[in-house]
Amino acid sequence: MKLQNQSLKYLSISILGIVILWGIIFYINTLNEIKGSIDEGLENYKRLIIQNAKKDSSILDKSYFDESFFSIERITAPKALAQKDQYIDTEIYMQDADDEEPEPEPVRMFITTFEINGKYYQLKVANSMVEEDDLINELMKGVILLYAILIISIIAINLIVLKKLWQPFYKLLDQLKGFRLGNHQALPEVNTETKEFADLKKVMDNLLQHAIKTYEQQNQFIGNASHELQTPLAIVSNNLELVLENKTLESSDAKKITETYQIVQRLIRLNRSLLLLAKIENNQFMGSHNVSINTIVAQTRDDLKEVIEFKNIKITIKDTTELSVMMDKSLANILISNLIRNAVLHNVKNGKIDIAIMDRTLKISNSSMSQKLNDPNIFRRFYKGTGKTNSTGLGLSMVKAITELYGFSIFYTHKNNLHCFELTFK
Repeated sequence: MKLQNQSLKYLSISILGIVILWGIIFYINTLNEIKGSIDEGLENYKRLIIQNAKKDSSILDKSYFDESFFSIERITAPKALAQKDQYIDTEIYMQDADDEEPEPEPVRMFITTFEINGKYYQLKVANSMVEEDDLINELMKGVILLYAILIISIIAINLIVLKKLWQPFYKLLDQLKGFRLGNHQALPEVNTETKEFADLKKVMDNLLQHAIKTYEQQNQFIGNASHELQTPLAIVSNNLELVLENKTLESSDAKKITETYQIVQRLIRLNRSLLLLAKIENNQFMGSHNVSINTIVAQTRDDLKEVIEFKNIKITIKDTTELSVMMDKSLANILISNLIRNAVLHNVKNGKIDIAIMDRTLKISNSSMSQKLNDPNIFRRFYKGTGKTNSTGLGLSMVKAITELYGFSIFYTHKNNLHCFELTFK
């Protein structure tokens, strides 16, 4: 979720909490104010009733509620003296003009006592709360409307004001996404008066400059090391070849020199593989072309034809679709050829290899004498599942590095005595 949307989410939740709390407090205060006003009116109504009762004794016989909203009941002196004035919320049956029969309606009732000519009476005075409830409901609707207006205003401010405020940050982020070491790109440029963004730009410039310097030093070291190693290794290899051509060489000496020559050849392959792996991990292969996986698979099979025929391996290619991927062509060849080469070299006599090319997926299965490989280690450098000494142990490491470079995924499984590598492209 974008920073803008996150700030909007938390701000909306915070305002909702504030509005709810304010609405509860507002509701309680408004209700108390309304009840206080009604209670004052009931108190005044009580005085008027008592005054009229002193003048007209027939009022004292009114024992039921009618349109005058009060009733009087004669009680004993001890009960009258023990009773205190009280205000209660209750309901009484009333019939409006649009009602077919009386319905219970909320009222505020005042219960008190008074004395006339030595006789004690209980007075109940009521006032309808219907209009007051309607008023409170309207006020609560206003609170909800206020919250809705606040949220709409915040969204509008977020889309217009905050988007403009955060524009330098997103501009810097977009430039950083497209920045690649080794492409001789200029450092990201952002013009802003916001101190935090300016500080971020300054920190990013320092980090990038350090990364560029380290990257260039590393490339120079890799190039120099590769060159310095290749030259003496090539000389040693050539000299050993010349010695082996000497017909007067003893067989025992020839055997030792041959073993030394094989070790030198392995060192040459190892040096090339390490150099290639370093270039892959340093993103020095960033060319993108539409590469046909079907073509690379067929070409690799043809390149390994002699080994396949020597081991009498049955290879089956099932291509149900034409699979094309946007990536560097040389890396695509390394990726596919390493997987197929492993399936051939680690196979058994009269074994088999099944290659399935599906929609965005390449699946390579092969028979082998070895059991299931160690899953956590198969892509680790110099790991040799079969223990062969002539392998550099870097083939699957390069496969993993290439998949991580392009965001592909590769999985290993072992089922029905078959080693299976499944490569899924973006």
